[in-house]
Parts: sequence; structure tokens; C-alpha cells
Amino acid sequence: MTDISSAADITGRLARWRDGDGEARDQLFALVQPQLRQLAARMLQRERRDHTLEPNAVVNELCLRLIGNEPLSYQDRAHFFAVAAQTMRRILIDHARARAAGKRGGKQRRVALSHLDGWGTLPPSEELLDLDTLLAALEIADRRAARVVELRFFGGMQEGEIAEALGVSVITVKRDWKAARAWLAARLH
Repeated sequence: MTDISSAADITGRLARWRDGDGEARDQLFALVQPQLRQLAARMLQRERRDHTLEPNAVVNELCLRLIGNEPLSYQDRAHFFAVAAQTMRRILIDHARARAAGKRGGKQRRVALSHLDGWGTLPPSEELLDLDTLLAALEIADRRAARVVELRFFGGMQEGEIAEALGVSVITVKRDWKAARAWLAARLH
């Protein structure tokens, strides 16, 4: 996602923001804005064509949610982007729920597991709600495996980045990904 110097810049600004430096917060969001927009664009790529959210709107909502709260104790750039991906997921889920509330009354649809093969593309809104329900159940069964799915699928992170964000080895990430896919496949059939 970024080079070493940018990672250090982001981590430094996160630490200064945590210490109450509002200017560091503003510099941080200016620095990460292009990466966040790219992440949001990937998330919206497979949404319906008439979707009312655009990448900039998702990033703006993300910034409002993150700035509106007390700064978390972000460990580093990877942790920040993990939280950003999770928050973007919540934004899309909230939007899909609002849209579905009036149209479908909460009826569930099947989620194709093939959507979980890659990262960075999302199923249509209806399937996104079902995936969120499955992830909530997986989180009860295996919290770390659910985070791996979330970071890979919604965050577009690679195995090394996920390992760094979760503080585990790449092998553990691969094992959790495999277990999560098996768990999800069992519930989809």
C-alpha cells in the first residue's frame, strides 16, 4: 500500500494525534486520503450501478467517524488501515441495511463462496448483508479467523499485512483463512 518512509510518516502522525496534536491528525488524513479512496473504490467496484455512495463519500464518512471519536491507540500504519477497513465495512453494511429495510424486509439471500476467493471486490448489497451476518457468527466461533476474512476481503490487505496488523505469523493467517473458508462453506450449503 505504501513505501517504508510513508509507513513511518503515518505511524509518527498517529502517535502525535494520539497525544492530542490536531495538526498531525489533519496531516495524517491528507497523507492517507488517496489510499483510503482506492480502498473504498475497490469495495464499491461490485456494488450495483446505481449505488448512491461513491468512494469519496465513503472516505468522508470514514474520516468523520474516526475524527469524531477519541483517537485509538493505533500501533502503526497496518493497524490504522485495519481499523479503516473495518469501519468502511460498517459504512457499507449500514448503507445496505438502510436500503434493504424498505425493499426486502430483511429477507436473507445466499452468498456465493466464490466471492471469498479474492480480496478487494464485494458482492452486491443484498449479499453483503448476508456476508456480514455470517462474519458475525464466525466471530463468535473464531474471532481471529473472522478478522482475517474481514481484512482480506474488505480491507484488500495481503497476507503479510494481515499478519502484521494482527500480530501473528503469515502461516497463521493462511491457516485462519483456510479454516474460515471451510467454516463459511459449511454454512452456505
